[in-house]
Amino acid sequence: MLFNSYIFIFIFLPLALFGWYGLNRIKKYETAKVFLTGMSLWFYGYFNTYYLVIIISSILVNYFISYLLTFSRTKTTGQIGLFAGIGINLAILFYFKYFDFFIENINYLFRADFNLKHILLPLGISFFTFQQLSFIIDRCTGKSGHYSFTNYAAFVTFFPQLIAGPIVLYKEIIPQFDDLQKRDFNIDNFAKGISLFVLGLGKKVLLADTLALATNFGFEQTYFLDAPSTLLVILSYTFQIYFDFSGYSDMAMGLGYMFNIKLPVNFHSPYKACCVKELWQRWHITLSRFFITYVYIPLGGSKKGKARTIFNTMVIFALSGLWHGANWTYVAWGVMQGLLVVWDNLGIIGIRGTKEKKQPLLFIPRWLGWVFTFSFFNLSLFFFRSQNMAYAFQMFKNLFSFKNTGYIYKLAANMDIPEFYIFKQAITMFAPDMLNLSYLILFLLILAVSAFILTRKNALQIVETTDYGPGFCRCIVILFVWCLISFSQVSTFIYFNF
Repeated sequence: MLFNSYIFIFIFLPLALFGWYGLNRIKKYETAKVFLTGMSLWFYGYFNTYYLVIIISSILVNYFISYLLTFSRTKTTGQIGLFAGIGINLAILFYFKYFDFFIENINYLFRADFNLKHILLPLGISFFTFQQLSFIIDRCTGKSGHYSFTNYAAFVTFFPQLIAGPIVLYKEIIPQFDDLQKRDFNIDNFAKGISLFVLGLGKKVLLADTLALATNFGFEQTYFLDAPSTLLVILSYTFQIYFDFSGYSDMAMGLGYMFNIKLPVNFHSPYKACCVKELWQRWHITLSRFFITYVYIPLGGSKKGKARTIFNTMVIFALSGLWHGANWTYVAWGVMQGLLVVWDNLGIIGIRGTKEKKQPLLFIPRWLGWVFTFSFFNLSLFFFRSQNMAYAFQMFKNLFSFKNTGYIYKLAANMDIPEFYIFKQAITMFAPDMLNLSYLILFLLILAVSAFILTRKNALQIVETTDYGPGFCRCIVILFVWCLISFSQVSTFIYFNF
């Protein structure tokens, strides 16, 4: 079930809110958690009921491991539970997400002919698997206690973050479910939740989905693009992926506020970063937190010398790339990010006005650091979005060929959005020769608006600083209605695939 769908907004969400607050009003607190879990499973199973078998089995297995640990506190038992928990969770993730990728590479390396299974990837499996891994690791190492099944199931399945994050920790969510003060309806949180949801919805529906029209066409036509069209395609994708994923995170946080549950921040204006290291402190924050806590630090972090620090950094970024998808393009993207972060950590170049641990050889102004960071991130997305390495390198070749064949007009023609219909009809009637140019102007205008929005406060900052006056409320209503009208367009969240 999509957040940007009529069934979610007009049927599912009202039912979930009414049942949650209704049951809490009559002090049926455990029943309310069971109800919310059931609604979340409906939300998840709406795409495919087959998914329910996977997520329920995953929950039962992990909870059973946690339960067994209540009978023993020996170090050996904890280690057995740790290996079993990590092994089972990663095995499930490997089978559904990486099995065919593994077989493809075996066939290529050894000229074998093993059959691919073409396994259907369950939505959000990377997200709920990592959530449960964090719990089971902390449980086996004695950092977490055992919880009731209703609490654990509600933590894993809470629908706002179930399919595309943020990756929440048990200690962030379960205590909130147990806090009876959060069971009462809070008008301030609800207003904040609605505003944040609508702002995220606008980012997704009006910007990400619109930019996807050019992005999808451009990457399908990789071998026909010239330099200008390649530049606009990658800019479109850079803006699209941010508005898509941060929009989803905003909606998830907004829904959490509606239920008086605060979810962790997942994005904090990453495109304002002046170095790649800073960008990754602002982008997909909960994924970075997971890898730092459960991979980087156990490997030794930065406490075992410079060479080991570089190795550990490259490991987590390679894994981050692989986490995003079973393709070498994602690994290449992760490695490129890792190399850029390693470069930042070397401290050769510093940003003027920031505190550095050691004196850099050269200081550059913040604006120049931003230019380098934004440019390198754009280039890295050639790997992230292309269907294979050959297509990714072709995009680099296109960009640096400096050829202009006029393909940019064919790319811009894909921006045939409903809002442009009246202008399109008028131009077709009175100046048909200007139609292609008008599409290009529209395309550039959308990119300019996107860039401008990125320089302003982000959605969370807006809802936390606004006074909710009549003007702001009118804007939210207009934005919401505009989004509803746009639901007829084809839409999907990029990170559903991860």
